[in-house]
Amino acid sequence: MDASRSSAAKKAHITMNNLTFSWNLVSDLLAMWQYDFIQHAFEAGTMVAVIAGIIGYFVVLRRSSFAAHGLSHAGFTGAAGAVLIGLNPIFGLFAFTMSGALLMAGLGKRAANRDVEIGVVLAFLLGLGVLFISLYKGYATEAYSLLFGEILGISMTNVWVTLVAGVLVLAVFAGMYRPLLFSSLDEEVAEAKGVPVAGVGLAFMLLIAAATSIAVQVVGVLLIFSLMVTPAAVAMRLARRPAQGIMISVAIALLATWFGLFISFYIPYPVSFFITASTFAVYIAVRLFGR
Repeated sequence: MDASRSSAAKKAHITMNNLTFSWNLVSDLLAMWQYDFIQHAFEAGTMVAVIAGIIGYFVVLRRSSFAAHGLSHAGFTGAAGAVLIGLNPIFGLFAFTMSGALLMAGLGKRAANRDVEIGVVLAFLLGLGVLFISLYKGYATEAYSLLFGEILGISMTNVWVTLVAGVLVLAVFAGMYRPLLFSSLDEEVAEAKGVPVAGVGLAFMLLIAAATSIAVQVVGVLLIFSLMVTPAAVAMRLARRPAQGIMISVAIALLATWFGLFISFYIPYPVSFFITASTFAVYIAVRLFGR
């Protein structure tokens, strides 16, 4: 995220603050769709929601929610480090999430017993992030903006980068779907059947890192659970088969992202708040209905 993106986001907020609901849904949609920044936000947000919904389902299935949380914070540390040495924070974000994934997977061989290793790595990376921020003498607004996301400042270039990265993530996921599902359901049986459990676990941790890096631009580091975990947690309660669960997870992530963008266009509050609030509301409703 560069200075031009932050400036574009500010201009977008100014434009949105001067608009109100007409209570005609079609008219409201047409009014917002005439702006390029809204089109870019919907395009990137759609891709991010699809990736987060798919990868997030397996994050919950493998009980690796803490890993997604830890990698998002690792990304912030990387962004802070990149700002410190004068690089684009996105480079640092991607480098540290990937490095953190390798470290977490290397220290914890079993997905179900990796919490301690993730906690240790997370503590170290957070401390490193504090050091980077304290060493930087200017205003690290580019790194701080990653905490909450800046989807309204996404350019067409960012949309294409998100699309290419998303397609690559989905292609790798499709190639490892069957062994990933098998090892997620029962690691010991999968290993006995010849599935390379350790290799699959490492590859999936890298997929989480890539998905986290992509999703951060929408909801930010602190709210990554809203797209990576909450829709999948709802899907786990509603679906009987993995394919159904993945579709439900993606659908919830998509609807929450679209709803958040639409509402925030007319109500001057952050997009990430509405996305988080809507996914949480769905989760509470499903819990109450299930009970």
